[in-house]
Amino acid sequence: MRDTRSPHPVLKRERVRDHLLGLVDTRRPGDAIPSERTLCAELGVSRPTLRTAVDELVATGLLVREHGRGMFVAPAKITQELVAEDRSAVAPRAPGVWSARVLEFRTVDAGARVGRRLGLSPAAEVVHVARLRFVDGGAVALEYLHLPAELVPGLTPARMESGFYAYLREERRITLAEAVQSIEPTVLSEDEAELLGVPVFSPALLFDRITSDASGRPVEYVRSLYRGDRYRIVSRLALGTAAEDRPAPDASRSAAWWGTVE
Repeated sequence: MRDTRSPHPVLKRERVRDHLLGLVDTRRPGDAIPSERTLCAELGVSRPTLRTAVDELVATGLLVREHGRGMFVAPAKITQELVAEDRSAVAPRAPGVWSARVLEFRTVDAGARVGRRLGLSPAAEVVHVARLRFVDGGAVALEYLHLPAELVPGLTPARMESGFYAYLREERRITLAEAVQSIEPTVLSEDEAELLGVPVFSPALLFDRITSDASGRPVEYVRSLYRGDRYRIVSRLALGTAAEDRPAPDASRSAAWWGTVE
């Protein structure tokens, strides 16, 4: 017997979502999506049901709305690969033209929390830097860096914008060797959202990282917020016989390097 019951609203939205994802997959960034009226007629759903599905894809960065113009496929997400532990600790650079703008640059006492992460006394001086990261001119991340002041004498905001890790290598002769990094989901506060040009409480990825040199000395502690609609992480995992022959990784250490450096 044919089931004549109406589908559950959640399942109906899922069907609409799957249809919209199919449209996204067959179009290029910037291409238009059919109007709400056309989609409602094609799928046999109400306007609220369609809008709920569209809102979800807008929030996750797959569709964009433009007032008076309609809906379009969003720009492709920036993808960063993670590197397996048995490979060189150099992550493939994420695509696009990366740049930075320093918002704050000052020398302060480390305090208890930052001091613990950097292995310093709470009274030790650290350089605190807040900067916006851009890809192809669009704001993607907000970063807060804490650096032992004794390691970076003469560091300037301009140098932070032109390539901090190159500065460490070339001018300070500091060889970075390891980074322990955690990644977790979060949402953006009003101030953070304003800086990144997104709505309040937009999803974001929170990176918390301590980078050390070849001697194990902490060189930086960084907290970064990356827009959830413009950034994602891809891991490559070894499976099968080759993976079984390798020692199990230490779960307390991240397989990621520092992500988008420089």
